[in-house]
Amino acid sequence: MRPITFAYPGDLDTLTGGYGYDRRLIEALKAAGHTVTPLALGDGFPDPDGPTLDGALSRLAAVPATTTLLVDGLAYGALPAEGLERVAAPIVAVVHHPLALETGVAPDAAPAIAARERAALTHARAVVVTSRHTRDTLVADYGVAADAIHVAVPGLDGAWHQSTARRPARPPRIVSVASIVPRKGFDILVAALAKVSDLAWNATIIGSLDRAPDAVVALANQIAAAGLGRRIAFIGEAGQAEIRAVYREASLFALASRYEGFGMVFAEAMASGLPIVATRGGAIPDVVPETAGILVDVDAADAFAAALRTVLTGPALSERLSAGAAAAAKTFDGWEETGAIVSRLVQELQG
Repeated sequence: MRPITFAYPGDLDTLTGGYGYDRRLIEALKAAGHTVTPLALGDGFPDPDGPTLDGALSRLAAVPATTTLLVDGLAYGALPAEGLERVAAPIVAVVHHPLALETGVAPDAAPAIAARERAALTHARAVVVTSRHTRDTLVADYGVAADAIHVAVPGLDGAWHQSTARRPARPPRIVSVASIVPRKGFDILVAALAKVSDLAWNATIIGSLDRAPDAVVALANQIAAAGLGRRIAFIGEAGQAEIRAVYREASLFALASRYEGFGMVFAEAMASGLPIVATRGGAIPDVVPETAGILVDVDAADAFAAALRTVLTGPALSERLSAGAAAAAKTFDGWEETGAIVSRLVQELQG
């Protein structure tokens, strides 16, 4: 089989959904018989400094034409089209979601970011995306041909299907798993929790506190102002075993993301039998069916609070959503299928 070089920004061991997808895809491609060589492109993406950008382009240009080059979209969308002209290897862009849709991008900067990514995508022989929603976005807004896009949905490990029954804590525990960054909507979650503070609950937030320090400070101030400091706990980053242990004691999973290219955490929580309260941001409706949770509009704190109240005070509904979540999660394929989709693409490009 043709060798693959997988180029990525930053640290491949970072505990985010995007990096988790990259790691598991590499493993699946190796299991399918490919030789996969990781290629680090440096830190600072999607806004690298000049030397980092030059170094990344030089490393990509050094990949031989006989190798298929997969490039993570967090880096790929930041690369200038003129630099990509130097790359001889056939490029497959792995796009989790368009960079211009990241929350916090200044409105006057978003068009330039989208234009740069649009130009870069013209140099990709094919594009791998993690959801139908992202595929449709690239076709409608980025001019990518539909037949050039391959949807390789993240796989779901069987370990997420709880082998032991949940024993929800009392008072009910609400769990969120995501890095504390503006796109994940923790400000909306806390605003919603403040509106249901008359109910008994505790909340646990699992995720990096280092990626957006200003957002963490703002969130801490918001929690203090709402008087919720003793009810919301931050664990920081955690591995799968620790997260599963928390899920066994949880009553529901809540995350008010403003946009998701897929949302692996939702699938994992569903497999653990947790009812979901979330938004309709991006691909979330592709992942969470109405039998598994309640979805509301983005940035709608009142509606999010109403959904939390409905689940927290409705034991029959909670049980029904829990069963629906577990059933829906059983429809997800494993990582072997994710790898098989990309493997077939790579073999097609060999011809």
